[in-house]
Amino acid sequence: MDFPRLQIAFLAGALLLVHVIFLDLTLNVTYLFICATTLCLLWQLWWVLPYTVFWRKEVKTSKVTNHNSTFSVMTANVLQTNHNSGALIDLVSKYQPDILVTLESDSWWEGRLNVLDADMRYSVKCPLDNLYGMHVYSRLPFSEEEISFLVEKDVPSIHLLLTLRTDDNVQMHFVHPAPPSPTENEESTERDAELITIARSVADTEQAVVVTGDLNDVAWSATTRLFRKISGLLDPRVGRGMFNTFHANYPFLRWPLDHLFHSSHFTVKRILRLPSIGSDHFPLFTELVYNPVRGSEQNGIQTDSEDRKQAKIISDEKDVSKADVPTPIE
Repeated sequence: MDFPRLQIAFLAGALLLVHVIFLDLTLNVTYLFICATTLCLLWQLWWVLPYTVFWRKEVKTSKVTNHNSTFSVMTANVLQTNHNSGALIDLVSKYQPDILVTLESDSWWEGRLNVLDADMRYSVKCPLDNLYGMHVYSRLPFSEEEISFLVEKDVPSIHLLLTLRTDDNVQMHFVHPAPPSPTENEESTERDAELITIARSVADTEQAVVVTGDLNDVAWSATTRLFRKISGLLDPRVGRGMFNTFHANYPFLRWPLDHLFHSSHFTVKRILRLPSIGSDHFPLFTELVYNPVRGSEQNGIQTDSEDRKQAKIISDEKDVSKADVPTPIE
């Protein structure tokens, strides 16, 4: 029930209006209905309001104009059965991301995206036909790249050390854990274990870090909040908007499933949900600025010993250790 909090809040607000307009306000039972509905509305808003402009921004807006300290990431779940590769290539041409990560990309998609190799000379390619293929294309050089299967043998993640134009290095982790579903995993334990184990790993480094991909989880869920607590990473959407990327075809059933989290080394220049490419996901474009001095003023969600204990239990349940996560080191 983490997913439909926004929709439930909308329905609770509409129901509250119905109570006020159509029910007899002289009856005590009417006020019981109004109170119950109001509590429901407030509870749902408590979770989703941080992802609106009414909340304080967690990540500062960049004031730096130096192009060398700026880099951008485009995340695109292409939908394996979608063959509208031209739409994605056009967006890459228009927005010129430094990093493109594609999810659900198989050999067909790899063949179509080979045209990017001329401008994006660095790449890691993991084509799969099981909806978990992944490709990373980059204009910036990287090293120590590794494809890892942390929790499930057919669900990859990609890890590498990116070198910015300033010669500073950034740990990059690209993820797409399997969602809980009747056809894949009955529960969310596999997804949770992958996310939390990566969070435990990056928490141990002082290096700049970015984690991005389709997490198959909403931004306000208990798991994603635990990920942020344990990792110490920041969410640039807080105070800016939800940037709902899924489902592209159903406006009322949209959630923020594609994410980018980063360490306090960065401030944010802009975040955009890009136009449809024929997939069930919209691409997400994020432009960050490497500015450790100003970024040191930023703070995410605080953690405690109970959070760390819970995180270890989640990892241990799937027999995965933070030592299993590739950690590119400069």
